[in-house]
Amino acid sequence: MKFQPRAFAGAELSVLLLTVAAAWLATIVLARDMGVMPNTMGLGFFGFVGMWTVMVAAMMLASVAPFASLYSRTMREHRARRVASLELGYLAVWAAAGVAAFVLAAGGDRLATRSPDIAQTVAIGTCVACGAYQLTPIKHRCLQHCRSPLAHLVRYAARSGPLVDFRVGIDHGAWCLGCCWALMLLLVTFGLMNVAAMLVLAAVIIVEKVVAPGRWFSIGVGAAAFGLAVAIWIEPSLAPGLHAHSTMPMGGS
Repeated sequence: MKFQPRAFAGAELSVLLLTVAAAWLATIVLARDMGVMPNTMGLGFFGFVGMWTVMVAAMMLASVAPFASLYSRTMREHRARRVASLELGYLAVWAAAGVAAFVLAAGGDRLATRSPDIAQTVAIGTCVACGAYQLTPIKHRCLQHCRSPLAHLVRYAARSGPLVDFRVGIDHGAWCLGCCWALMLLLVTFGLMNVAAMLVLAAVIIVEKVVAPGRWFSIGVGAAAFGLAVAIWIEPSLAPGLHAHSTMPMGGS
């Protein structure tokens, strides 16, 4: 059963929209300040994971709105606070994924400067991996959960305790990570602070999870990723995140 997004009460909606707006503002400011920099942006581990989490909040939280709206209807009180706790649990999953992103970004930095031919191969590989994953049953299953979590909400409703909303956010975030990790992998290729790439990927994620046009859309995105792999094979500079001589600003401006 597929559910359609419906408005939640003003307070809960405000919590989510303010978080998304603040995250996009912070991301754009950071991107403008950093300009053309390697994938780790010269940041240490904790600085990178913090930046990654802000970036993910900007890109991903809007797509959580339908789920948060539905879940908020199971609450009798303190809805705004509990939705905020849900957001924190969701972002905790993606912050943990930032550890892997840091390792990949640091490796991408070294490849771009020391082994450009290998870096081009890795860039092509990330696009192929994304395209292939879009076609897998695992992707489809995770996407179906994100689109239609009603069965899971029944299980969530039986939970209790002070951290219940945080745990629900973690659970939903894990499904979302399973749905979107391959799309986020493309940011290693196109630049982690490339705002243009972020906007495109955020739009794709919202269409996949919220508009839910059908599996054909995910297949089309996979085909586009394969096309990007061919384009990078022809012109390596199309992958600014893994191309040492790229002049394309990571902020997309």
